[in-house]
Amino acid sequence: MDTVCYACGDRTVRATRTHCSCGEPLWLEASPPRSWPVSSDPGMWRYESVLPTEPPTGVGAAAGGTPLVRTPMFDTEGVRTYVKDEGQNPTGSFKDRGSAVGAAAVAASGGERIGTVSHGNMAMSVAAHAAAHDLDCTVLVPADISNERLANIAQYDPEVLRVEGEYGDLYRRTLSPGVETPFLNSDTPLRVAGQKTTGYEICEAFSPSTPDAIVLPVSIGGHLSGIWKALRELRSGGLLDRLPRLYAVQAAACDPIVRAWNAGSGEVSPIEKRETVAYSIANADPPSGTRALAALGETAGGAVSVSEDEIGEARRRFSREGGFRVEASCATTLAGLSRLRERGEIREGEEAVLVVTGSGFKESVKADIEAETIALSEVDERLV
Repeated sequence: MDTVCYACGDRTVRATRTHCSCGEPLWLEASPPRSWPVSSDPGMWRYESVLPTEPPTGVGAAAGGTPLVRTPMFDTEGVRTYVKDEGQNPTGSFKDRGSAVGAAAVAASGGERIGTVSHGNMAMSVAAHAAAHDLDCTVLVPADISNERLANIAQYDPEVLRVEGEYGDLYRRTLSPGVETPFLNSDTPLRVAGQKTTGYEICEAFSPSTPDAIVLPVSIGGHLSGIWKALRELRSGGLLDRLPRLYAVQAAACDPIVRAWNAGSGEVSPIEKRETVAYSIANADPPSGTRALAALGETAGGAVSVSEDEIGEARRRFSREGGFRVEASCATTLAGLSRLRERGEIREGEEAVLVVTGSGFKESVKADIEAETIALSEVDERLV
């Protein structure tokens, strides 16, 4: 597959390139599908025809195929809601889609090592998929990473390097021409190729109709880019008669994409990062931020930021009303839906998909729990 720039159309067969000469990220061109796959495979590899490598064995074969759940408990003023639960992936996040494709492609080409820059889900995912292909793996993490996150990553036995300095600079350095190790960072072509299968699965589940809105948390913009790529391919192949509107949600403490969207800018500028409970999406200088803006514009979607209190309340609602244990970053979707409904951007009678990108079971819970202690002899009367 050729790599192509969404912005200027530059095309190259050098698949190792990640960015165009214009500065924007590249993605892999695929022939649009003309029909839905007949394969009974429930995972992402049912879309093998639009992926750049053959299906792998091991954990990569289990990536994707996550449930799309109807969630009437989250319906808001006549909006029908669904949850796309990406926490059901092998390492608990959507990152497995991109890691499965990236690791399989590198192994098939005879590569011996892969790497990534991450402080959480992607680091775990890349390390796990590297292990499945017997690839060496290098994970670069920020120096202030928590021991809890480090332990989650270390269980797959990658080389882990704490790096002091600006996180955004680290990301860019690993993708420079002088680095020989393929780094599967958040918006590289191989990763976006895998992540687009989220969009394929959502749209196939609704076929022959189309959801009105897809709402997802956004950090760098790689997942949003992948879903946008899927929508473009499906429309070109005649499987969509219209595009669902894409909505990006960010924490108000770190929302450069939302700020650029609200300002009517075509480019995302870096901002000063503030602390937020939605740590996984707190990127003050998103490399695919401008591509994310293009996706929102083409689909007539939008962007919204939510407060720390709104995130906390939405996370509690996910658990107590829906039974979903989600990361704080994922809870932004439910909070964002309420905001979008208030603003009239998602309307009565429409259908909205909330993309829950990762499981909350990897995060510690800090709360004052009240649980009554009773004697065994009291159980029967309490269960009457």
